[in-house]
Amino acid sequence: MLRLEQFRHIVPDEKIAEIYKRARGLYGKHVMHINATYQGGGVAEMLYPLVLLMNDVGINAGWRILHGSQEFFEVTKSFHNALQGGKLNLTEKKKELYLQVNDNFSKFTHLHHDYVIVHDPQPLSLIRSYRKTQPWIWRCHIDLTEPHKELWDFLTGYLLKYDQIAVSSEKYFKDDLPVDQRLMFPAINPLSLKNTPIDERTMLEQIKKAGIPTDKPVITQVSRLDPWKDPEGVIDIFKHVKEQADCRLVFCYNVASDDPEGLRIFNKVRRKAGRFLKNGDIIFVVGNRELLVNAIQKFSDVIIQKSTREGFCLAVTEALWKGTAVVASNVGGIPIQIEDGKNGFLLEPDDTQGFADRIVHLLKNPEEAKYLGQNGRETVRRKFLITRLLSDYLYMLNAVMGARD
Repeated sequence: MLRLEQFRHIVPDEKIAEIYKRARGLYGKHVMHINATYQGGGVAEMLYPLVLLMNDVGINAGWRILHGSQEFFEVTKSFHNALQGGKLNLTEKKKELYLQVNDNFSKFTHLHHDYVIVHDPQPLSLIRSYRKTQPWIWRCHIDLTEPHKELWDFLTGYLLKYDQIAVSSEKYFKDDLPVDQRLMFPAINPLSLKNTPIDERTMLEQIKKAGIPTDKPVITQVSRLDPWKDPEGVIDIFKHVKEQADCRLVFCYNVASDDPEGLRIFNKVRRKAGRFLKNGDIIFVVGNRELLVNAIQKFSDVIIQKSTREGFCLAVTEALWKGTAVVASNVGGIPIQIEDGKNGFLLEPDDTQGFADRIVHLLKNPEEAKYLGQNGRETVRRKFLITRLLSDYLYMLNAVMGARD
């Protein structure tokens, strides 16, 4: 059982006391979180400690997973991509399937709670299937900078029924959406196996088990194999890096149950890896164990995140917490975390040569990499730990109920 008291000496006592104070008005309240997967993504990784901590401070918090077919998740992944600016043929059949799955789920998901918090687009339309007796909150974790207009119009019809929308960047606020919108940064759990300190022996054991040689410097991208993470672009960067520094690239990837696109992209990226894959300079590792991901992020000389769209990117947060130097795209929620030249490097996502030059610079200047890493860890300590996210949720729940009263 995760308890708030375990975070003493990681965050100041004042922050712990603030959380208990914010919880007082919510004692005994029932809160239900709903999303589309229990593993394989940042949302699930945040919900697990968040729900436990909510219960620890006196709230009756629960978590339910939307049930859907393979066809449904194909549709919702296309919605996800379109909300981040991708193309979409929004047919009546897709809309009907989306609504029907949510309607069916509502028949065996009875919500008599004081608050309902819906995460991301998959269960967004659930609200149409209930007679509202409580505040509903939509927590969107993806990049809404330029959503597909037709899809956004379709979903707005259901968003209008929500009492609150929470997003990860002010850039995602919509002036034409007459619903209260709130900024809420994601966060990591420093006590999880993925983020807790590990000694060098444990780290090297995990690296060896993963089949990663230790004879060369390692650069790594940790992410889903998703088009918005641009894994093919990472290979283009690696080709430039190899011209100046002998190193190895690791793709530490995972697959979520609500993402049917991953296998197709995996095969495409492996084909592009070509000779680098054959000679062992590009390695694919399934990041399905938290301790393994922890070890890879800590062992890597540089973490790269070449996203073209990004809601926030907890993989960046995790790497910063490990004290590893990060070179990342200046998109979405990443610049909220990285101040260029102070705790990492930011590049425009299409600046392939710039990415390569920064990576080579860090490989050749390990003391600067260490300096950036130390600053990155302190940034996460101050801004992006799960205790801060818990405090934000408590503040929001109090505010939403107050506005309703």
